[in-house]
Amino acid sequence: MSEAFKEPKTGAAGMRAVVEAMKQTIGKAGLGRGTKALLELNQMGGFDCPSCAWPDPDHHRSVAEFCENGAKAVASEAMKHTIGRDFFAKHSVAELMGQTDAWHDLQGRLGEPMLLTEGASHYEPVSWDEAFAMIAEELHGLASPNEAIFYTSGRASNEAAFLYQLFVRAYGTNNLPDCSNMCHESSGLALKEAIGVGKGTVTLDDFLEAETIICVGQNPGTNHPRMLSTQELAVKKGAKLVAINPLKEAGLLSFMQPQHLTGLLGRGTALASTYLQVKVNGDMALFRGIAKSLIAAGNTDKDFIRRHASNYEEYRRSVEETSWDEIEALSGIDRLEIESLALSISSGSNKLITCWAMGLTQHRNAVATIREIANVHLLLGAVGKPGAGLCPVRGHSNVQGDRTVGIFEKMPESFLAALERQAGVPIPRAHGFDTVASILAMKEGRGKVFFALGGNFAQATPDTAFTAEALRRCRLTCHVSTKLNRSHLIHGRRALILPCLGRSERDEGPLGPRFVTTENSMGVVQSSQGKLSPASEDLLSETEIVARLAEVTLGDRGAVRWRWLAEDYDRIRNWIEAVVPGFDRYNDRVREHGGFYLPNAAKERRWNTENGMANFSAASIDAFEVKPGRYLLQTLRSHDQFNTTVYGLDDRYRGISGMRDIIFLNPEDLNVLGVKPGQRVDVTSHWEDGERHLNGFRAIPYEMPRGLAAAYFPEANVLVPVGHVAKGSNTPASKSIEVSITPSRG
Repeated sequence: MSEAFKEPKTGAAGMRAVVEAMKQTIGKAGLGRGTKALLELNQMGGFDCPSCAWPDPDHHRSVAEFCENGAKAVASEAMKHTIGRDFFAKHSVAELMGQTDAWHDLQGRLGEPMLLTEGASHYEPVSWDEAFAMIAEELHGLASPNEAIFYTSGRASNEAAFLYQLFVRAYGTNNLPDCSNMCHESSGLALKEAIGVGKGTVTLDDFLEAETIICVGQNPGTNHPRMLSTQELAVKKGAKLVAINPLKEAGLLSFMQPQHLTGLLGRGTALASTYLQVKVNGDMALFRGIAKSLIAAGNTDKDFIRRHASNYEEYRRSVEETSWDEIEALSGIDRLEIESLALSISSGSNKLITCWAMGLTQHRNAVATIREIANVHLLLGAVGKPGAGLCPVRGHSNVQGDRTVGIFEKMPESFLAALERQAGVPIPRAHGFDTVASILAMKEGRGKVFFALGGNFAQATPDTAFTAEALRRCRLTCHVSTKLNRSHLIHGRRALILPCLGRSERDEGPLGPRFVTTENSMGVVQSSQGKLSPASEDLLSETEIVARLAEVTLGDRGAVRWRWLAEDYDRIRNWIEAVVPGFDRYNDRVREHGGFYLPNAAKERRWNTENGMANFSAASIDAFEVKPGRYLLQTLRSHDQFNTTVYGLDDRYRGISGMRDIIFLNPEDLNVLGVKPGQRVDVTSHWEDGERHLNGFRAIPYEMPRGLAAAYFPEANVLVPVGHVAKGSNTPASKSIEVSITPSRG
């Protein structure tokens, strides 16, 4: 094989992970600053990792409580070198657009507020006061508050997010799209309908009691590597790990624990005992097959179904009417394999945990697919008991916490009424724009000001060219950021960059040091307090940025005193406690080691649904299918990135080095196309509104089912139609894109 692509790895982590983590840390943050950051990362009294949301152990934590990708994220954030007026004077926006995302990340931390005036080619420095006044001027100039859009990244703390949504609602709109709209919105909706809670129902301790753990539509070795430690412990205690994924992924095959000598020496623990390479979007059919097998064999928890579940008979009829031919055709998995898996799952005490990520949530039928997973758990009574439950694995460190404290365009009336009582200001009730609706509103001229609290909106969203045009139609675009990213370069008539503190940095307020809080994938709220000196004296915390902007835009009103709230984050936490159920004694409990668990009724078999029961869903199975001669493409991450932040050009576990302009295909499909490994191809996506093109990508052979293709996010986002979304959740269907592939002409 070429030096640029080799045989994929069959195991994750080990000594190479340690070497890569230290190389990134020392190279970007320096030995002293980088080491100090890593020693505080995920520690009690330290700061929460700015990357994934996998939980920390409740009790004992190792000295190195982080993974390779967490180290990369901290190294990127902990860079001491800053960029400001000199850098932007040297580099025009057009020149910066020509650089790669990896190059952007290497330039350093943003050190001062920057302004791009209308028609200008370069950003120039601007004072904080001038920046806030400009945003307020634009917001006051709108015909309606609903012409403003306020985006949130999952990096924002509970305190910043709560104050932000209060500002937005006090201003007069519920236009609060966030990154959850693009990832686990489908999970939240499906679980809310099925069990009354839009979150997972398990803890780390449950993994150690589980008999079977299914990982479906996720790649933990790259996207949340600390999960591998939990899986290893579970397997060693006797759990069977089942991997369901179209691609063979190293992190599902074997784990070399880098904190143990055996792992450093390259000896790993075998993880998945069963590996089903399902077709892309064939997961719903596969779980329907599991359900069909369980019902036919009588291997269901009849007492649980009788006491806790609704709509079982209709679901049973739907399952019995689903043919095995259809299940096998849509899933790509043989009936005998499905029946064997169902028998294995039900052979003990039905202690089943199912984990999933965006491989399930970003399809047209994502909500129905997750409902089908919930159906299987309801059949087995595998919810609300030790060692069993549902586990959507969140991709960003506080995306779940942001939703809990109000970042959602459709918060329930109970929340809005409580917020109105606490704040003493009118709170709008009309639903706002989600991410896709925001893009359409900006494109149609109904969204005129775009403000982002973190994130890289232009790169994270679908339909890259369409989204870019939408953003450029705005009167003002503004981004609160730690590092340069492409969204700063795809701007409205005027644009602002507001630099903020990172998670790893000290947040000094007028009354002394301040800490924030976050919520992880399992509903644990804990403190996060940076210890590094700020990269620049001109940085403000996200919370303080929101407070100062709100004060200039709205002034103090009702019971709200913006700057007073932001002086001491305990005051904001008191407000959260008054508004959001489950946060009683917030300030006391979050100061305890490990924080506290939020209530989760489904864990106690209490169902907060309309009928007070857990609900089966009797939807017909389907899968996204393409025309003959075309391929079904999914986007995915490389091992050298987190979300849109690209740390380098390698994808070590998949055998890729030095490139991102690639598309993975089955080797037999390459032969049919007449394409050699590494040869350039042109990719065209097909949708009802036309075609989208990505030219000159290198075709790489990979072990995966025939007819499928995969390419890196965000480069392949140009192929994702803005109108191709999940039913119900409106999440972009980035994992099921119909494409044609031809050899490049050049």
